[in-house]
Parts: sequence; C-alpha cells; structure tokens
Amino acid sequence: MKKVEFSKQNILPLDIKEVSKIIKSGWLTHGKYTDLFEKELRKYTKAKYSILVSSCTAGLHLSCLAMGFKKGDEIIVPDMTHTATAHAVEYTGAKAVFADVDPITGNTNLNYIKRKITNKTKGIILVHMSGIPCQIEEITKFCKVKRIKLIEDCAHALGSTYKRKHVGNYGQTGCFSFYPTKQIATGEGGAVITNDKQIFLKIKRLKAFGIDKDLKERKKAGVYDVKSLGYNYRMTDFQAALGFFQLKRYKKNLIKRKKIAKKFNKLLLKTKNIKFPKYSNDNSYFIFPILCKNRDNVLKFLKKNKIFTSIHYATPLSKMSFYKKKYKLKLNLNKNSLIYAKSNISLPNYPKLSNLEVEYICSKINQLSKK
Repeated sequence: MKKVEFSKQNILPLDIKEVSKIIKSGWLTHGKYTDLFEKELRKYTKAKYSILVSSCTAGLHLSCLAMGFKKGDEIIVPDMTHTATAHAVEYTGAKAVFADVDPITGNTNLNYIKRKITNKTKGIILVHMSGIPCQIEEITKFCKVKRIKLIEDCAHALGSTYKRKHVGNYGQTGCFSFYPTKQIATGEGGAVITNDKQIFLKIKRLKAFGIDKDLKERKKAGVYDVKSLGYNYRMTDFQAALGFFQLKRYKKNLIKRKKIAKKFNKLLLKTKNIKFPKYSNDNSYFIFPILCKNRDNVLKFLKKNKIFTSIHYATPLSKMSFYKKKYKLKLNLNKNSLIYAKSNISLPNYPKLSNLEVEYICSKINQLSKK
C-alpha cells in the first residue's frame, strides 16, 4: 500500500471545466450558481430558506447576531468542538459556557446542558460531532419551554438526520461547512438553513454589509440603502458551482460513506482497546471516529504505515488558553470532554476510499491491538 490519504475531494473534471468558464466570464460573484446551490440545498435538507456564506464560522456568527445575542448573555456550547463554535458567540459580546459531552459520541445532551443553565442563558449551540446527530428532539422541547434560542452547528453533518428530518431543521438555524475535508468542498465556504422568514431576511442583509437590496432587486445599478451594520460574508459564484455539482451527486457520496462505515464497524468490532459509536444510518459519516488508549502510539504506528488520520478535537475549549484565562475556568471542568479529547482518532471516510484501503487500515489497527 503506497499511502492512505485522510481526505480526498469529490470534485470531477466537469466541475473544474464549469468553474473555469465562470472565471473566464469575469462574473465571479452574485451569479446563477449561488441561486442554484441555495435552491439545491433547500431541496436536499427540506428547509424553507438557505443562504450561502463564506464559511460555517460566518454562518454561526450571523446566526448568533440574528438571535440577538449580546453582552451579558450566556450561550451554552459543547466543550468538545472546533473553536469556531464558541468564537461565534464571543463575537457578539455574549459569553460561551461549556457543557460536557458523551465520552463515546462527543455530543452534548440535555443532562449536561441543564447543569449549565442560569437566568442569563439565552441560547444553545448544538454540534453534531463527526456527523452523529444529537438527541435533539428533547433539547428542542426544553428550549421551547425555557424560551432559549437553538442553533445547530452542522459542520460535520451534511446528510445526517434525526427521525427522518435533516439536522439543521430543529433549531432556529443550521450551519454547514464546505471546508476541503468536509463531505462537500468549496475551498472555504458554508451555508445557513432556516424555516423562519424573518431570520432568513435578517441574515441575508447581514451577510452583505446590511444592504437592503441585492443586485436583482435594484431598479438602478448602485442604488440601495444600508439600514443596519453588516458584514462581507458572501460566497463566490465559482465556489457555489463547485458546491452545486457535488450536492447534486451527494446521495451517491453518502451511500458510499455509509458502506465504508459499515465495513469499519465490522472489521473493528472485536478489536481490543478500541471503542466507537454504534453504526447508525442517521449518521452522514464525515469521518469514522474511534477511541483508544495510548493514542500517540496508535497515531505514530498508523503514520509509519502511511495511513493518515486526524483528531476532532485534541483539546476541549475550556482548556484553550483564551477561554481558560478569560473565564478563569477550573482545571477539571468537564471530565468526559477530557477523556474524549485524549482518546479520539478520526479515520478517513470518503467515496474514493477503496475496500482494499479500509481493510488495510483495519488490519494495521488490529495488528497493533494484539501487541
């Protein structure tokens, strides 16, 4: 085996050809593929509204602004997530409060959330770690009773469902990532879905400087008004084209990801010192996560055998210097998050990963477990 890459994009020569046409046309933004990609995303997720943005972080930030989060508010986020989840809260002046997670899935749940609730709690951002959907229905009901805003961080979860409903449709908004390692890659890029028209209109204005009319709505070129502060969080049209074509093929991509996950599940099920979440057809399998002891030894062994992996994530947010110092957080704030952070490994899972490569990865992990 030469080497097994951690990630490979599902971009075809025809996609590149179309992107080249867009670049040559000179019409690089506000084009037809932005509309097409948004429409296809609505169709795929069955959300009423969708907005393309420059990154998932931008989508989370815009969502927090649309929720009205401000200084003095507390927003609960999982301790085990990318720092972008908490940063989006902090950008508004609100305070990120870190909830513990399940030590196997890396997802937070209602029990851990309730421990962090105060009279200052105004919102929750849920993360569907590795594509594993949270137990979101009970959290949604709790939020409605408490009048708490709910945002879903779906950066790992395009194609993940809970009770046959696509994630991102339970909260006020759902935010997606199209970073190069994700299920769909546009370079940088992201999207927000919502079923609330007012939230949609607010985010639409906020992502483009606060301008009240987009190009198609202007009777005269350059004539518009700015009614609120806004940002430049737009996606280019050639990025949108890349995303659109991949999303059109995504059902096949997802089937392949699930087949690979089943194979990992079968070949690693009896491996000593390895744990992983039970297979679920609701999971979009951004990666295949495993948990193990002596992670550094496992990582070195896999790298030595030319198997490239990643970690999602190696440090809980409460242990990051910025948050630890700012809020004077305790040393052992969330024990499960620490366990997950020290033991998780992300194995590759993408459509171009062959059966032979999956078998090779599993054979090496099994080989190491017997030593």
